[in-house]
Amino acid sequence: MDLRKLKKLIDLVKESGIEELELTEGEEKVKISARSSIQAPAPVNYLTPQAPAPIIGLTQQASPDNSDNKVLSNDENEKKITSPMVGTFYRAVSPDSNPFVDVGTTVKKGDTLCIIEAMKLLNEIESDKDGVIKAILFENGQPVEFGEPLFIIS
Repeated sequence: MDLRKLKKLIDLVKESGIEELELTEGEEKVKISARSSIQAPAPVNYLTPQAPAPIIGLTQQASPDNSDNKVLSNDENEKKITSPMVGTFYRAVSPDSNPFVDVGTTVKKGDTLCIIEAMKLLNEIESDKDGVIKAILFENGQPVEFGEPLFIIS
């Protein structure tokens, strides 16, 4: 990777206030961290305010001491389908289309549950087991992180 490009990336990280930038070009991978001992304020997104995601179809709420906001379940047969990537969650192919699944939908292994858009690519997320959708934890357009639960299936 070109040193001038690295210098520009380092300057970008410093100026933008982001803590970390990871870039992969072919087999080369660069990770730039700008973490300091001073706590910076959390970035604010003025374009699209984010409200907490409504939990669709659950009767039991997360406990207050559960800092991850993971959904608790008493049913051992329930399984969480988690996000395999960082991106934007969509329940349907387009805003005019019906969602892939709703609470109560019976799904088979391999059925498409949702789409996660990452870097302008639409990635279909499939069920890895047969079951019934018990909860949908995100709404259209909400950002998701790697490993976050998206659905609960029993």
